[in-house]
Amino acid sequence: MYRYDDFDAAFVAERNRQFRAQVERRIDGSLTEEEFRPLRLMNGLYLQLHAYMLRVAIPYGTLDSAKMRQLAYIAERWDKGYGHFTTRQNIQYNWPRLRDIPDILDALAEVEMHAIQTSGNTIRNVTADHFAGAAKDEIADPRPVAELLRQWSTDHPEFQFLPRKFKIAVTGSPNDRAVTAAHDIGIRIVERDGRIGYQVLVGGGLGRTPMIGKVINDFVPSEDLLPYCEAIVSVWNLLGRRDNKYKARIKITVHEHGIEAIREMVESRFAELKPAFSGVDQQMLGAIEAQFAAPAFKSAPTDAYDAAYEADPTFRAWADTNLWDHRADGYAIAQISLKAHGETPGDASAEQMRVMADLAERFGHDELRISHEQNVVLPHVHKSDLPEVHKVLKAHGLATANIGLVSDIIACPGMDYCALATARSIPIAQEIATRFDELKIEHEIGDLKIKISGCINACGHHHVGHIGILGLDRAGVENYQITLGGDHTEAASLGERTGPGFSADDIVPAIETVVNTYLAQRESAEETFLQTYRRVGMDPFKAALYPPKDKAAARKEAEVNAA
Repeated sequence: MYRYDDFDAAFVAERNRQFRAQVERRIDGSLTEEEFRPLRLMNGLYLQLHAYMLRVAIPYGTLDSAKMRQLAYIAERWDKGYGHFTTRQNIQYNWPRLRDIPDILDALAEVEMHAIQTSGNTIRNVTADHFAGAAKDEIADPRPVAELLRQWSTDHPEFQFLPRKFKIAVTGSPNDRAVTAAHDIGIRIVERDGRIGYQVLVGGGLGRTPMIGKVINDFVPSEDLLPYCEAIVSVWNLLGRRDNKYKARIKITVHEHGIEAIREMVESRFAELKPAFSGVDQQMLGAIEAQFAAPAFKSAPTDAYDAAYEADPTFRAWADTNLWDHRADGYAIAQISLKAHGETPGDASAEQMRVMADLAERFGHDELRISHEQNVVLPHVHKSDLPEVHKVLKAHGLATANIGLVSDIIACPGMDYCALATARSIPIAQEIATRFDELKIEHEIGDLKIKISGCINACGHHHVGHIGILGLDRAGVENYQITLGGDHTEAASLGERTGPGFSADDIVPAIETVVNTYLAQRESAEETFLQTYRRVGMDPFKAALYPPKDKAAARKEAEVNAA
């Protein structure tokens, strides 16, 4: 795990000192809210519906027990006792007082954390595969590259006032768990002829104009990655539209100019930039890589795990659903669901944060990850310790066996918190999870990812959900559109809209209809929802959602709509 050096500590301390003075000037009226806005956004502070919201960076989703305990302390000391983990591998505090923000930032600095560039038109928190450094299918750990990108992008003088926000994701596995195709730059570690390099995608993004990223370079050698990324951002910084914020993202630039023209401009700019790097970035990368050495994995029998798996059906269900293959013999990756049925997706109380910190320290080589799916991961747990880990998680409401299932829902804050939202997300997610828990068919359904956004900005990633739900305002009434067939993996695709939206009262029955249609259409229990959808297409789902009406009912509906 990366540790601050003297420069890092001094840099963060100075930023916090500056912002403390800016907050004081806002409170005493020397700064108006309009004047304060760009200053607070540079430090991760938003003004939401009811209060300020502070977004704290968890670079590439990695933290240790000390950091997690400090996040718990902040939640209790300055918020309402909980935090919200996001799809950007950050944590948000929804209720801090403005006067307390400088103290919160100082508390974060004590454990080498900050909120820099978690907002604003700059390069945001670099995200990565939440199984980084642990997954059996991994080619190389993506976190050193993500850290190099973080250091390069932080306070980069050319990239602090970009046309719009800019997001980068890195994966080290051919099985993409970092949603790289939906990012402004997606980086996939690849191996060619025994040499490690990077496939680079550009122009991905969701929001009101969703697009899948395009490959701009199929193999960038390690020594060229940083200048190549700088070339991409530099070209876009000049070309990107500043006349219309809805057209300002790099995906629009790529669409308007074409990937071939963008590639030519990037290659030209790369040729200019490469000599200036002179290998310094590779020296930095080497020093960073040393801080991400694998822990000293233990060798021990797995008898306790085997016995618990055979004797305890609750443990077995959790193990089957929430564990993932580890690259070290005798180990597993344990995923902790923050989606207990009926709870708010992504929320964790201060007590739960401390429990997870304790487990990481006792059983997980003091490492935790935050996933883009709003869950927490213990990346290194020996199987002999898993029965005890499960016991502790169960006692604190953290052992729900639903990772990847229908109730493991991604949901943005929606109208409960967000000033941009046009519909609620959290209550819909809670109702769906509760309904399928009542039906007791989650495990029968199998792999099914539902993603919910409360507005067209798509913070809930609904475009790449197997089932996506978009909440909109229709004449003052919440209306929910459904999309089917989205995929966030290496085979990324955007969902297709089924048809007219559904009211808040009708959306949960509509999702149940979609799931029942899948169960009726699939060829076997092994065929997933996405596989079935790709085989049969939209028609069976549309027919189930919108059955034909008799003439009288159709006439009445038309009269109501006309009125």
